[in-house]
Amino acid sequence: MSHPTVTLPSQPVTLAISQIDQLNQQLANLRHDINNQLSLILAAAEVIRRKPEAAERMAVTFEELPRKVTDAMLRFSAEFEKCFAIKRA
Repeated sequence: MSHPTVTLPSQPVTLAISQIDQLNQQLANLRHDINNQLSLILAAAEVIRRKPEAAERMAVTFEELPRKVTDAMLRFSAEFEKCFAIKRA
């Protein structure tokens, strides 16, 4: 899998304290969201271990959660790149 070309700013980037605070809050939210999704995956795996007949029902959890984690990371990445004037080609 090839990575897109990234163009970094040519000058230093200055962020206001409010921008740093907002980015930090978004990062905290991302960590919280990912931990929640991973907890749900572990819970679904435990249900399947204890009740194998629930596997089909729990499969929905395994199918949905990775996409949710990826979406959350992409949203944070987009905001991070915007704050630091990082461009992707």
